[in-house]
Amino acid sequence: LGVCRAWAHLRLPAAFCPDTSLLIGHEATASLPPRRLVFEQSAAQNPKMAEVRQTPRQEREALAKEILSLSQADETEVSIASTDASLTRFTHETFNQNVAAKANDVSIRAIVGGRTGVASSNLLAEEPRALIERAVAIARLSPRDPMLPPLPAGVAPPTPARAFVDATARATPNERAKQCELIFAAAEEAGCWCAGYSSTSSTGFTVANTNGALSSFDGTDAAVNVKMIGADASGWAESHSSDVGLVDAGTAGRRAAEKARAGAAPRDADPGMWTVVLEPAAFGELFAYLGAHFSAQNYDEGSSFCSQGLDRPYFAENVCVYDDYAHPLHPGMPFDFEGYPTQRLTLVENGVVRNVVTDSYYARRLARDNTGHALPAPNAYGPQARNLVVAAGTLTLDELIATTRRGILVTRFWYIRTVDQKKAIVTGMTRDGTFLIEGGRVVAGLRNLRFNQSILEALRACTFSSEQRRTASYGYDLVVPAARIERFNFTSGTEF
Repeated sequence: LGVCRAWAHLRLPAAFCPDTSLLIGHEATASLPPRRLVFEQSAAQNPKMAEVRQTPRQEREALAKEILSLSQADETEVSIASTDASLTRFTHETFNQNVAAKANDVSIRAIVGGRTGVASSNLLAEEPRALIERAVAIARLSPRDPMLPPLPAGVAPPTPARAFVDATARATPNERAKQCELIFAAAEEAGCWCAGYSSTSSTGFTVANTNGALSSFDGTDAAVNVKMIGADASGWAESHSSDVGLVDAGTAGRRAAEKARAGAAPRDADPGMWTVVLEPAAFGELFAYLGAHFSAQNYDEGSSFCSQGLDRPYFAENVCVYDDYAHPLHPGMPFDFEGYPTQRLTLVENGVVRNVVTDSYYARRLARDNTGHALPAPNAYGPQARNLVVAAGTLTLDELIATTRRGILVTRFWYIRTVDQKKAIVTGMTRDGTFLIEGGRVVAGLRNLRFNQSILEALRACTFSSEQRRTASYGYDLVVPAARIERFNFTSGTEF
């Protein structure tokens, strides 16, 4: 199922690797096809692709019930995921890749005498009994877990509005190409070259068990990601929505181009403590490294910053964090991968950590309510928040900049890595649009900087913008505002 993407809600397969950083070293060559809006044959029209079709909800549920009726295990869970994802990639204002993937996956979890086995297949035509037998055989060879709870049962709440948009599910290569054309026009007008992608996908997921759970979800997703490269500076922008019609490729292209132009002739900035204004993409990637801290598993094992106790202040009073599958910018699955209803949960209230997310196992282990945040079994991560939202503030992004005497504006970070897990200290680099703020104005581009920063300390001295944006990358997908942070620790500069 792709655990990283599953946390968000089963979107684009990780194998697509939609990272514009993979493209910036490519030079335009005569071997690349000419730019055009019409693809003679899309990846989705490949004869082999025609053999695979996305499985509708009714068929997924019927198959799940059939498998459950055949199982002789003490308890059985069936998960069925059906995906249809496409991506159009470009570089140097030329389409260089158009790919599509369709997949149907079945996973069976069998519990026998307190022992668990999981077997999976991507062949729906495979004899269900053989898959069940494999799961049961694995269970009998597995160690018994005395803490193993019964498989949960519950009625999932309705799917949030606009989680599935038919226009996104039916989007064609030509529609994605037209989005790219808007980006190409922005690059040509700015005198830059660009790299990036446009993607669309739809996913269906059904989970059922022998204790009565039966939940299904269908969702769509669309995105553009663009990097503009000038002579000595670069810019970047993104746009995400479940509705392909709301993905604004033209605005993303122009915004990235503006950043590339504004960053020309970059200056050096001295390392040290700076006031920073982080745009949503930068703040989102930083905050994503706190996500696992809200897992009951991390809390129980002592690797979370809040393992010392809940209902304590860890952040400034203006920090409020939620897990909300129904947020209009990021509508997601209203149940977890065990089929249990997901709670819309307050994690941080005015700086005080109130909750961690649980699944059936950790609800029993910690004597807490099941919040419905299980990942697919088996996994090493425990329950995880899938739809993190950081509450907005009262100032616009422009006002955050205007009220900053001297600081650095950061478009995004990259290559963030953990230095100290429990203290939430991370290191990383600025990228694709780093600017000097003086007297409340952006006055110059800056060369990139490396930072070494505690996220906890950052959130004790922060101000948020009034606008929220959805931002996403490999392991995260969340809704955040821009943030101004005092005394952000830059440790070294770069030559680019």
